[in-house]
Amino acid sequence: MQTPLREDTAIHVGDYYAHARQDNAGSLYPVLKRAVDIAGAAAGIILLSPLFIIVALLIKLEDPKGSVFFYQTRVGKDGVRFRMYKFRSMVANAEEKLKELLAQNEISGAMFKMKNDPRITRIGKIIRKTSIDELPQLFNVLRGDMSLVGPRPPVEREVAEYTEYDMQRLAVTPGCTGLWQVSGRNSLSFSQMVELDLQYIRERCLMKDMKILLKTVKAMVGSKDAY
Repeated sequence: MQTPLREDTAIHVGDYYAHARQDNAGSLYPVLKRAVDIAGAAAGIILLSPLFIIVALLIKLEDPKGSVFFYQTRVGKDGVRFRMYKFRSMVANAEEKLKELLAQNEISGAMFKMKNDPRITRIGKIIRKTSIDELPQLFNVLRGDMSLVGPRPPVEREVAEYTEYDMQRLAVTPGCTGLWQVSGRNSLSFSQMVELDLQYIRERCLMKDMKILLKTVKAMVGSKDAY
C-alpha cells in the first residue's frame, strides 16, 4: 500500500508540482508519456523474458537460499512510497551490512555509492555493470509507480536529508532511466544529479524522453560508470 511521507514534505513537493504541471498545461505530453510507458514496458517484458529467466537461474546458482528479486521502499511522485523491484545483486543481508559501510560513502550528498562494495555478488557485478539488475522495474512502470524516463526514486533515508531545493526531484513520476544516468551517472556528485533532474523536469517532452532511452541502451552496452 502506498503511503505519503510526512506532511511538511508533501507541502514542499506540492508547491513545485503546481509549477511543473503549469509548464505542461493543455499538453498531450502526460497522456502520450503514459502510453509510451505502458507499450514500452510491456514490449520489454515480453522480449526480454528469456534474459529474465537466465539471470534468475544464475542468481539462484550462486546463492540457492537467497531470493531472485530484491525490493526496496522508494519515494516517488509527491512523496508517495512504493516498492521498487530489482534483480538481487547483493548478499541477502545487504541492508543490515549497509550501516557498517556508510562511513565509506564515495559520493557527496544524500546518496550512498561505493565502487568496490563488498556486498555485491559475482553475478551482481555483471548485471549491475550492464544495468540488467534494473529490468524488473518495467513491472513498476506498468503499475504506474514509475515511468521509463524520469528522476531516479530515492530511498527514505536519502529524502530525510533533502533540502527544500532537492525536494523538487519529487515533483514528477520517477523513472527507470533519466538525464543523470546518460550524463555521467556515478562520476557525478549528488548536487550535479539534482541539477540534471531539475533540468529534465523543466525541459521534459516526448522527444527528449526518446533521446534519453536511446542513450540508455547505448550506455547499457558499454557502460563504464555503473557500479
